[in-house]
Amino acid sequence: MPAHEQSNPWAPLTPSQLEQRKIVSVNPETVSHTAATDIPGHWGPAQDDSWNLSRFRDSLKVDFHHNKPHDAAFSLVGVDASIANAFRRILLAEIPTLAIEDVFVFDNTSIIQDEVLAHRLGLIPLTGGQEGLKWLKWFRKPPPKDDFAAQAAWEAEEGEDSAASVPSDYNTIVLTLNVTCRWATKAEDGRDGKALAKDGESDPNVRYVNSNVYAKDLVFEPQGQQEKYFNEEEGNQIRPVNPDILIAKLRPGQRIHVRCHCIKGIGADHAKFSPVATASYRLLPQINITQPILGADAKKFARCFPKGVIGLEPSPDNDSDELQAVVKDPMKDTVSRECLRHAEFKDKVKLGRVRDHFIFSVESTGQFGSSELMLDSVRLLRAKAERFNRHLTELEEGR
Repeated sequence: MPAHEQSNPWAPLTPSQLEQRKIVSVNPETVSHTAATDIPGHWGPAQDDSWNLSRFRDSLKVDFHHNKPHDAAFSLVGVDASIANAFRRILLAEIPTLAIEDVFVFDNTSIIQDEVLAHRLGLIPLTGGQEGLKWLKWFRKPPPKDDFAAQAAWEAEEGEDSAASVPSDYNTIVLTLNVTCRWATKAEDGRDGKALAKDGESDPNVRYVNSNVYAKDLVFEPQGQQEKYFNEEEGNQIRPVNPDILIAKLRPGQRIHVRCHCIKGIGADHAKFSPVATASYRLLPQINITQPILGADAKKFARCFPKGVIGLEPSPDNDSDELQAVVKDPMKDTVSRECLRHAEFKDKVKLGRVRDHFIFSVESTGQFGSSELMLDSVRLLRAKAERFNRHLTELEEGR
């Protein structure tokens, strides 16, 4: 492109300028160019930045780096930060899951208070047949009887299904925990716990029976049609994701007997309903070596980055045996800016992050697979957009 066209502020952006505006610059003390500029009209009428479906489809890309059942990492390329953040927030707070909501305590003589025990039970991740979990309906929990304002609002609401506020096989899962600790006996356990204690045995697992209460001690009690969807023979019964979660410690004579009601909920109501342990993203680091870095400087430069980010290769433009620093895997970089602390590298390297390349990390709590959760977040965002569009249509029509 001629120089007079490049200097024209109303001319279309050159390919290099289009690439450069995708970069968030990372400086020694600051971060610059953080605001996106691909806004219609920002670069004048000659630069077309209007949203285009075919252009969006061509630039959109999803690459999985690893996809394990409960841990997935992938790159989402070609979307705005607002869209990527919407997916993250939906993953954290808007995908429904099953968790213990009400705990009915029949007996608790352990040292753990009833409310603390109930809280610990509520945070245990549960899993079961996927079809059954989607079949479960919502349970509409009524407000406390002493909250008169909430009670009035509850009674004033119209169009709500009254059956949704009554526990049934359609909306409530029942789990029972009934564990009693006792001394080990020769007749039942093949060892005499009291005799072993006199001989100096200090291991409670040897001296007692049921000294530890684990999540695996929760027993699923199917109700009504739940037998069809949560069949134990098929391995679809409701159960803890990790059976070895410690709930409480008991000593002889102590007992825990509770019944738990599990319902569907979302993380916006309580963190126990969040389907992910973590859902985060970061922008892809960019390392641009502007001048060759050779020899001892190249080795020093490589030590400024995590292992695997910078490699050493023979220089193609140098007849000597000196090695040259090259960028191997920028995804492993943490953008610590360590290299910018050294005067010899300040004018030879530029650091940044790619504005539209999001590296997602999704760690599921176990009720659903990580990759499936991401697809659910896409479906949910689409449903919200369709609902918003429908409301706009009704507004235009005066309804």
